[in-house]
Amino acid sequence: MLRFLDAGESHGKGMVTIIEGIPYGLKIRAEDIEEELSRRRLGYGRGARMKLERDEVEILSGIRLGKTLGSPLAMMVRNAEYGKWSETMGIDGGEGREKLTRPRPGHADIAGALKYGTKDIRDILERASARETVGRVCAGAVAKVMLREMDMQVWSHVIRIGGVSYETGGRTPNMKEVEKADEDELRCLRGSVSRRMIDEINSAGKSGDSLGGTFEVLAYGLPAGLGSHVHWDKRLDSRLAASVMAIQAIKGVEIGDGFNLAGMRGSGAVDIIRHEDGRGFFRLSNHAGGIEGGITNGETLVLRAAMKPIPTMARAVESVDIESKERVEAATERADVCAVPAAAVIAESVVALVIADALMEKLGGDRMEEINLAFKKMKAEQAKF
Repeated sequence: MLRFLDAGESHGKGMVTIIEGIPYGLKIRAEDIEEELSRRRLGYGRGARMKLERDEVEILSGIRLGKTLGSPLAMMVRNAEYGKWSETMGIDGGEGREKLTRPRPGHADIAGALKYGTKDIRDILERASARETVGRVCAGAVAKVMLREMDMQVWSHVIRIGGVSYETGGRTPNMKEVEKADEDELRCLRGSVSRRMIDEINSAGKSGDSLGGTFEVLAYGLPAGLGSHVHWDKRLDSRLAASVMAIQAIKGVEIGDGFNLAGMRGSGAVDIIRHEDGRGFFRLSNHAGGIEGGITNGETLVLRAAMKPIPTMARAVESVDIESKERVEAATERADVCAVPAAAVIAESVVALVIADALMEKLGGDRMEEINLAFKKMKAEQAKF
């Protein structure tokens, strides 16, 4: 129902995003999108580029007088440094600058060069760069505005950086707690743990190294019934995992208690069902993370993802030149020491997009007025079930 496409390179003119399927009449401002883009730049351990990019969005089509038209919504975010890279990234013919032939282990450099037969790995790394996630955040910001109209919100927080972790004790934070995550430099909910995370980042930075970590995405207010059990590609957990796994450097995704469930007995792993007048059906626990059989069950959606250490580091590692085949030091690009807090914000965006898409599948409608009425009707029917 909802789909988006983005285009652009890390040091090209900018990033362009087109979203199709946003209903007519959704009130949205450029500031709503820029707020999410600014959150994408958050986090201790980010590189110098985050200070240079302002990520101002230009809405090109799909909105008139502050409301969506139901037609494709197009946005552009210009890259602040394109002027310095205009020769290297020029659109017209020419050889550009010196070829980049020293692939960085852990990146798409050599795999992409082999795929396309290029001897200049800049042809690969410019699009493979996490700068591309600007498009996903733009699209996700629109989805978030849509979900908020129906009292659904998506937030995240960091639970691990390197060897330092924040143990939640199995408790899911409430929305008021998670809303405050941005107030911390690492978007961690416990200040004492955050300070230890900062020490870990400082240590890695001094040695020219990088760090990964784990974050949790939480979606509050979701109704039961989003997604489907009838086909593998309609299952909401499948769609969420694929979307989050597609974020650069994400190497693992789990929903609910995920891998920990493998070590439990079935009697302890299920979520016991209860019913109360005025509340309806609910669970005594949330091991499933809000999804059963590929369908939301009305509990908070809980998703966690693991991000590997960024393979671009200040300290060069060994590689092989793709032309000479000699051992060399891999190319180095300006990079972050740690980008886990930013990855969590990006994950919020893609989760919001998947949920908004599933909501449109469930409710239908061409305009927000229709969708809001259908949502209220669905909630009323579920309350009486």
